[in-house]
Amino acid sequence: MEIPRQLQLAPLLAMKSFFLFGPRSTGKTTLIRQQLKGNATVIDLLDSRLYLRLSRSPQDLQGLIAANPSDIIVVDEIQRIPELLNEIHRLIETEKLTFLLTGSSARKLRRGNANLLAGRVWETKMFPLIYKEISNFDLNRYLRYGGLPAVYLSRFPEEELEAYVNTYLKEEILAEGLIRRLPPFSRFLDSIALSNAEMINFTKLANDCQVSPSTVTEYVSLLEDTLVGFLLPAWTASKKRKAIKTGKFYFCDPGLTHALAGTETLDRNTNLYGKSFEQFIGMELRAYLSYQRKKLPLTYWRSKNGHEVDFLIGTRTAIEVKASKRVTKNDFRGLKYLNEEGVFQRLILVSQDPVSSLSDGILTLPWQQFLTELWQDRFV
Repeated sequence: MEIPRQLQLAPLLAMKSFFLFGPRSTGKTTLIRQQLKGNATVIDLLDSRLYLRLSRSPQDLQGLIAANPSDIIVVDEIQRIPELLNEIHRLIETEKLTFLLTGSSARKLRRGNANLLAGRVWETKMFPLIYKEISNFDLNRYLRYGGLPAVYLSRFPEEELEAYVNTYLKEEILAEGLIRRLPPFSRFLDSIALSNAEMINFTKLANDCQVSPSTVTEYVSLLEDTLVGFLLPAWTASKKRKAIKTGKFYFCDPGLTHALAGTETLDRNTNLYGKSFEQFIGMELRAYLSYQRKKLPLTYWRSKNGHEVDFLIGTRTAIEVKASKRVTKNDFRGLKYLNEEGVFQRLILVSQDPVSSLSDGILTLPWQQFLTELWQDRFV
């Protein structure tokens, strides 16, 4: 089953050549097949013959393109041969070709001082499936198993997640030379999964994993570079209440989080369910900002006194997320304190309460309505 995706490649490539980065198994190859079929020459670096040939002679790329001319040249898994970027640079300049360069990690490119084609190639990202892309969306299934296409659509999602964790997150990252030793990295993954959606504590993680804080910092950077996880930075410009500066860590997908944490069941009456629902809304916000090319930072706010708002889009919209089926006065507390700053244009409480309302400048919306209106550009 192929699902139409929100990310549209043709309008992007009409403007510029692009890097397309995204976690493994988010559907980049399927997207290219769906949207660029017949209009692109695909150079797949997972093909061992092409990989060996272009590793030895990057200049052979021009001959491969000449033998299969088209409007767009796709180089899949570009991080496998960073040296190709010099040849691509030349072809963009001399032949005016348009490239789509895909990969699941920019780490090798950045760490290897590769030619990142500054000014000649823009960047976009791909994410797991989002609410708008899934017909008959099942929230409980999504919160438990996540939105990686092969997992969400599978009859055996637990097996798919276990394979993803063991094959990609551990063995492949080790094989790619991104880490030196697997056991401490495995302990780190288990520990940080239990801290998902929380402020990151490098010292505690280091103690849990029996490694140095600097190693934990390197591991977190690795998850960010491979787009498996991300740090949500803190908004620290509040004047009335001093803000905490520590970022919060999220994995890119709730199913991945549960697979690493060993979650067996997800009871909606637990804190874990609330974190998963918050993670889901955060993923939707990241995908929206990226796919719609909105150049606004996504942050969160927490005061020294513990008042918190989950997500801030620039200084336009503040969003608090609650998994409760009926909101209470306490659910508004963080937004009310943040509103005293007089900075944000909109204050929104997103929950599973089916009733929408407006009170004291705070808009309360059911999550389905919020996501529908978000993609209609109502809030940004």
